[in-house]
Amino acid sequence: MIVGVPKEIKNNENRVALTPAGAKELTKQGHEVYVQLGAGQGSGFPNELYELAGAKILPTIEEVYGISEMIIKVKEPIASEYSLIRRNQLLFTYFHFASYEPLTNAMIQSKAICLAYETVEMSDRSLPLLVPMSEVAGRMAVQKGANYLEKPLGGRGILLGGVPGTLPAKVIILGGGIVGTQAAWMAAGLGADVIILDVSLPRMRYLSDVMPANVRTMMSNEFNIRKLLPTADLVIGAVLIPGAKAPHLITKAMLKLMMPGTVLVDVAVDQGGCIETCRPTTHENPTYIIDDVLHYCVANMPGAVPYTSTLALTNATLPYALELANKGWKKAVIDQPELLKGLNIIEGHVVYEAVSETFGLPYVPVENFL
Repeated sequence: MIVGVPKEIKNNENRVALTPAGAKELTKQGHEVYVQLGAGQGSGFPNELYELAGAKILPTIEEVYGISEMIIKVKEPIASEYSLIRRNQLLFTYFHFASYEPLTNAMIQSKAICLAYETVEMSDRSLPLLVPMSEVAGRMAVQKGANYLEKPLGGRGILLGGVPGTLPAKVIILGGGIVGTQAAWMAAGLGADVIILDVSLPRMRYLSDVMPANVRTMMSNEFNIRKLLPTADLVIGAVLIPGAKAPHLITKAMLKLMMPGTVLVDVAVDQGGCIETCRPTTHENPTYIIDDVLHYCVANMPGAVPYTSTLALTNATLPYALELANKGWKKAVIDQPELLKGLNIIEGHVVYEAVSETFGLPYVPVENFL
């Protein structure tokens, strides 16, 4: 198969979808790999390393899309890429369709095969291609939140862990999944007073068992959220409904409950955000203030640590990329049931129910194409 790796062009997105080591594994198995000039530079992987791995370097994104049967990316295509995508071309990347209707419509019109990292799902309901970036984003949420709590950056002027004789900051985490768990570990390690809210009692029992004493759990509901917000210094949105838009757990009206300088970090922004006042921001302009509450809603947080993120992502995606390249997408998704769940759009048809429900689009069972 001919595999293409374009350079990511989203604002300050320095990750690349394939490391030179990954390119080597593909070329060893007889596949052709084309990498856009400079695609790995931001992650610390120069063109020469790809060439040593057997990949070929192409100067433009148009050439990469034009020659490739499978495109491997990190982030969803943006508007300038829509016209480059061909009928029956396989795109393997994060899409987060439910958060952006224009992208969904563009991919329907392209009649490409869209296989989304974020909905590849194991039999135990875990999301193997979302986990590595969720781990990065969860840890970064605390790192960034602690930074923006500083007064010169708009926060309350609170040190996350406090010092002897002063209380630490109170961190509220909405969601006890991968993002929430990693955020809790980081915040607890820095000495904060942490509360995780979730709707699953088994998950909360697990978290209560494994977390240190400064992390507590609480049932997630509107009453409890309203009760906690007036005391919160940092709130982290870590809600995920696979493939669907995140619910708004904090409404605009609830901002009035918070102290001036409270920091909100909405990691769920990729899926529409779990905070009503959330809108996607960039690493260039990461924050804004509404009702004296600072919002940090960067939609590609792991892009700020591209070396770590690229290695972690390729570790997870490469086995599946090899399956797709070796067998073609139809046989690969039959042999690997978790990949079947990753299919969102096929030849102009929506085959993932949550996406069709979000936008009121016709749903076609994926089995119809196999």
